Amino acid sequence: MQLAISIELYAYWNALRAGRSAPERNDVEPGAIRGILADTFVLDFDKESGFPFRIAGSRANALFLKELRGLPFLLLWRDADRTKVKSVIQRVANETQPFLLSADAKPPGLETLQIETMLLPLRHQGSTHSRVLGCIGVKAQPHWLGLVGAGLARLVSSSPLDSGKPPEADGTPPAAGRGLTGPQAQTRRGHLLFGWRDGSRT
Repeated sequence: MQLAISIELYAYWNALRAGRSAPERNDVEPGAIRGILADTFVLDFDKESGFPFRIAGSRANALFLKELRGLPFLLLWRDADRTKVKSVIQRVANETQPFLLSADAKPPGLETLQIETMLLPLRHQGSTHSRVLGCIGVKAQPHWLGLVGAGLARLVSSSPLDSGKPPEADGTPPAAGRGLTGPQAQTRRGHLLFGWRDGSRT
């Protein structure tokens, strides 16, 4: 992975599961990842409501110029991509499969942002259909962060994190070396980041 936040969160999640397919949500200690809390988020697994943010961080709010807590995750994406994003989140829960989403966004009159989002399954009382842990980040912080919203994200590709499979491209062939095989795998594009606004437990 290219972003330190992605590497850190994936490594933390991987250590928490300790051989299980996914850790319990109560295993997550915000203090253990305090350095990336502003770049992480938790979704409610509520597909009828578009997977609303249960917790979202200040950098994500600044990026989209809105309070994300309570907002459906699907509303951050173009209409054309929402079915695909929904299917990925369902795979995260149904198959306890971590995923990376590569995307971009272009506010009017500004440069295109390269975005990466990571989605990780969590268990609650044995079920993975409760919470999804993730982070979102950009490769470089734009000078207009906090002044202009990024707008809707365009999905470029999706990739399971530890299957070794190539990205599932949405009209854009993956570049060489972009396959993912684990916490040290390389990603394909830039990144965006979500996270907690405070140190509350997920």
